[in-house]
Amino acid sequence: MVNAPSTDSNRNHSADGDLTSGQYPPLFDKINTDIASFPKSLEGPTVWRREDYINSPDKWIHRWTQEEIDDLSRAADEFAAKGLSLTQISQENFVLGRKLAARLETTRQDLIHGKGFALFKGFPTTEWSVEKIATAYTGLGSYLGEFLSQNGKGHILGHVKDLGNDPTQIDKVRIYSTNAKQFFHVDDADIIGLLCLHRAKEGGESDILSSHHLYNILQKERPDVLQTFITPDWYWDRKGEVSNGQEPYYKAAIIYNYEGHVILKWDPYFVRSLQRFSDKGEIPPLSEKQLEAMRALEEIANREALHMVLEVGDIQLVSGTFVLHARTAYTDHLPPAPKRQLMRLWLATPEYDGGWKLPFHDSHKKRRGGIQVNENPHTSPLDAE
Repeated sequence: MVNAPSTDSNRNHSADGDLTSGQYPPLFDKINTDIASFPKSLEGPTVWRREDYINSPDKWIHRWTQEEIDDLSRAADEFAAKGLSLTQISQENFVLGRKLAARLETTRQDLIHGKGFALFKGFPTTEWSVEKIATAYTGLGSYLGEFLSQNGKGHILGHVKDLGNDPTQIDKVRIYSTNAKQFFHVDDADIIGLLCLHRAKEGGESDILSSHHLYNILQKERPDVLQTFITPDWYWDRKGEVSNGQEPYYKAAIIYNYEGHVILKWDPYFVRSLQRFSDKGEIPPLSEKQLEAMRALEEIANREALHMVLEVGDIQLVSGTFVLHARTAYTDHLPPAPKRQLMRLWLATPEYDGGWKLPFHDSHKKRRGGIQVNENPHTSPLDAE
């Protein structure tokens, strides 16, 4: 691990008091739009095909040992006895044994610099209370990164659950609060964690894809699409989660070549939802080139993705800088059976602690990215709201 400076930005010190940075446009003077200067091909562990892992579960799946569960249980109970909020959890007050802490650090390095995904199985969601589940899950998250607010309400512990919201109202509704399909995308965090509490009756299955593998395909098959993605004329919707003084949208590229890394920032629901502004002439509508680029990305992703089904007690971890993820639409069980529900973490990996340098003004900050509205404090609800 890279040594952090002796300031309060050290992730091993106070996790309380620092707000999420939030959504901002890139540094336009740092954006390179000359496709000839982009790598012709990417290599290394971040570039993988599903064939590399589909028949090798030992390379990406870990089942919690009883020793590890006991360690998590003890740490959660000790934290609960302190009477602190989950927003205050940190490595200092959620103390794991060296063995499990070392495993999580190895996983963290793999998420930042390796293949960018992992699946942990056997978290005791049916044996512990929701309070203990949330404590243990948030606690282990503190060993992977810095907690980020995931919405305008300040949720650092998020919940992917159908709240009955209309998924066609994409200018107002975040798709995680519906049962609709989620197209391939990345969330605004360096690491995303999903803990399955309850499965759906049908659907809700998961797919992931190395965006560096996607990049290589675009370079070979569709350089025209790659050029469209590196051109910073895409508008991104804040969907009403706007701080004072901010516009309701911002301009950006989708693929960046910066400081030795190719970085992808993409979610079609945030670029398709801007018609209310283009209809008024405030911004241009999506061009035919952009629409074709969107179709090409989704088509290639569906062709190349690694598929998985999250069982109850599974924790999926993915990189938010070079791994796309998606989920199929789903149907819930009828009441009184519980609805499909995942606990979600968005985590930042600051530069000083080994994270990539990003072409954004907050790249050096402790809690870079995420969604922050004004100074709304971080919260950690135990259910969707």
